[in-house]
Amino acid sequence: MSFKIVAQTLHGLEDVLREELLKLGARDLERHNRAVSFTGDLGFVYKANLCLRTALRILIPIQTFEARSPEEVYMTLREVDWETFLDVNDTFMFRVSLNSTFFPHSQYVAQKAKDAVVDRFRDKYGVRPSVDTEDPTLRIHLHINQDRCTVSLDSSGGSLHHRGYRTETNAAPLNEVLAAGMVLLSGWNKRSPLVDPMCGSGTLLVEAAMIAANIPPNIHRQQFGFQRWNDYNKDLFETIHNGVVDRIAAEDVIIMGGDSNRNTVAKAKETVRNAKLDDVISIQHSDFADLVPPKDRHGMLIFNPPYGERMDEKGFNAPSDDEAINALYKMIGDTLKHNWSGWTAWILTSNLEAAKHIKLTPKPKIQLFNGALDCRFLRYEMYEGSRRRSELENAR
Repeated sequence: MSFKIVAQTLHGLEDVLREELLKLGARDLERHNRAVSFTGDLGFVYKANLCLRTALRILIPIQTFEARSPEEVYMTLREVDWETFLDVNDTFMFRVSLNSTFFPHSQYVAQKAKDAVVDRFRDKYGVRPSVDTEDPTLRIHLHINQDRCTVSLDSSGGSLHHRGYRTETNAAPLNEVLAAGMVLLSGWNKRSPLVDPMCGSGTLLVEAAMIAANIPPNIHRQQFGFQRWNDYNKDLFETIHNGVVDRIAAEDVIIMGGDSNRNTVAKAKETVRNAKLDDVISIQHSDFADLVPPKDRHGMLIFNPPYGERMDEKGFNAPSDDEAINALYKMIGDTLKHNWSGWTAWILTSNLEAAKHIKLTPKPKIQLFNGALDCRFLRYEMYEGSRRRSELENAR
């Protein structure tokens, strides 16, 4: 039996996610803001959680209704047959997202939604399931857009960017979903070398290696939300799991990282080992200016340099030394021009003023968000001299 499913993602990755879903065989796709909806069956829910690289969570809508007050939400949710999804000994939580002038406080709406479930069980059975905000049996999403309310079950059981391979992280690690999205947006062909010269925790390198070898992104995840549901089909999940594992293919590709901080390099290598990709990915302790490109090969650089922002003692962004960050970006531009001729470079940054010091023209500029920071994903084509001259001559 097929039903509606929603895959949530980050801003700017909607089209990439849609393409992933098409390749998996999803039907009736519709693009939304930070989401793509489609139809599929229970097996597809399992496959989507395992295989989608740019999805944050896979939701199954169970009811849509209109309401203009928390009390109306309470009355409607109390009529839902929650016994289908929960036993009295189970735990649950509500996650509420609001875009509405009728509901000013999401916490109060979440409280009323919780009360509706609890009161229904108490009236019918004299006992009630408990709320658990850390590790509940069932995660329930309530999305309210003006007066339109949608209740969904979270089949992922928490954000899918928690792949399970990263234990040691550096400051401000790159989100795994964002990293995978950057690799897919770049158009990397999975055969030419890929280099992250400021690799941090190594997340982008791991995501690229998994893409190259067709390794399911969530193969290391300990548990999905649907595995705790009443209708969980263990045999079906194992069949799907084995099927996607069988399609893993070892690829002879160069994936290389570098970083100027020795401790960061050690943590990145630990991440790579956890992902069981240390035979594919090499990481060097090196400044970008000193990093040597693979010999006789052209490929792609993808990296996330510092933006020139730091956190003050209260956790707010505070300006850093403009001169230092501008010098860093000038070094990036000089190094690209002198050492990486013939390569394509993609750079993610929120500091477009500093990016001007690269002294190259990016095209395109794709809007992405790294956490709360509004960033641009910038592509620089490092033409070889003869190719550049030929293009200029042909343009005359």
